Amino acid sequence: MKVFRSFVICLAALALLLGIVSVSYATNGYYANGYSVQNKGLAGAGTALPLDTIATAANPAGMVWIGSRADFALTLFNPNREYTITGNPSMMPGTFGLAPGTVKSDSKWFVIPSLGYNRMMNEDYSLGISLYGNGGMNTDYDTNTFFGTTPTGVDLAQLFVVPTYARKLNAKHSIGLSPIIAYQRFEAKGLQAFAGFSSDGTNLTNKDHDNSFGYGGRIGYLGEVYQGVFIGATYQTKIYMSEFDDYAGLFAEQGDFDIPANWSVGLSVEATPEITIALDVQQILYSDIKSINNPFLPNLQTALLGNDGGAGFGWEDTLIVKVGVQWQAAQEWIVRAGYSYGEQPIPDSEVMFNIIAPGVIKHHITAGCTKKIGKNQEVHLAVMHAFENDVSSANPLEVPGQQTIKLTMNQWEYTAGYSWKF
Repeated sequence: MKVFRSFVICLAALALLLGIVSVSYATNGYYANGYSVQNKGLAGAGTALPLDTIATAANPAGMVWIGSRADFALTLFNPNREYTITGNPSMMPGTFGLAPGTVKSDSKWFVIPSLGYNRMMNEDYSLGISLYGNGGMNTDYDTNTFFGTTPTGVDLAQLFVVPTYARKLNAKHSIGLSPIIAYQRFEAKGLQAFAGFSSDGTNLTNKDHDNSFGYGGRIGYLGEVYQGVFIGATYQTKIYMSEFDDYAGLFAEQGDFDIPANWSVGLSVEATPEITIALDVQQILYSDIKSINNPFLPNLQTALLGNDGGAGFGWEDTLIVKVGVQWQAAQEWIVRAGYSYGEQPIPDSEVMFNIIAPGVIKHHITAGCTKKIGKNQEVHLAVMHAFENDVSSANPLEVPGQQTIKLTMNQWEYTAGYSWKF
């Protein structure tokens, strides 16, 4: 009962935190590089290496291998985003030139909580629940970028509540199933200039935060195929969300903003008794969501914003590779390091609308450690740096060769966590 009460208190704290901060990741598009503090130290690799109760975000089949425990973590996230306009507006009729110069987003620091609880019901199956966040389309430019109000930008926050059932098929293989309950909120500012292109200009911008709820699921497998060699595989369905009614004139399909499906496969190898190597390959299927995948042009000319064929962000599917190394440096210390590479989802031709959502990161390096405290407690640290990357192309609404738009981004992330085994 004491553990359960502690978990309820953590749930309440998370709900409070969600009310006062934006849950904002933007490392692989708007997916996080990793969710568990321990797997963050491995660049997010964890499909075949479950380490704590946020393991269900990578593979629910891993929950039956981690024992009865509770975990809590806080991440301090620092994304640095800017856009640069080179060249003056032509002022020609029918063009839409932007003011030249470099503008940085003012929103730079975010606090992101995660927590989980798992109970071994017997030796063969477990029941657990995990809570974590997603997002990343958060920008706050202190300028009227599109000649609307100031500031210009968007704010997307997502929360996932994920109960998990995991069962061992035998001593070396398991499966897991996680229904997903999702909540998201969204706000857009400064987009008044697009009202003439919208099916509902009164529900396009500056409507404060709107809320959306939905559901989906994740299934996974984990097995030891050779001594010390584990493989894992998992698939998360599209998460079907209710529409953002206050932004029905912005997002395609009358404010629809479903969360894309994704899959991953993983391998972990105990190279020595002290060293474990983990490798993940993940794909995020952004192309299945019209509000995310629809191109800016020609859609802006052929359909109104908010309609099924309305302009979107033009994001493409992304493939991510993650590799991490874990070293049992001493009885009480574990050290981790990792690297990941992800295809950024924004084609060069889509820079215009993605000024407000510049998810252009490709390369990440990470490090982390765990310190055991007695028999039942651990503290964890992880740090991530996403190297600066940019995407640039011509302003598609200007005279050819008149203006260039460049989107630039880099990130830092610092995570601390606590675990209690029981």
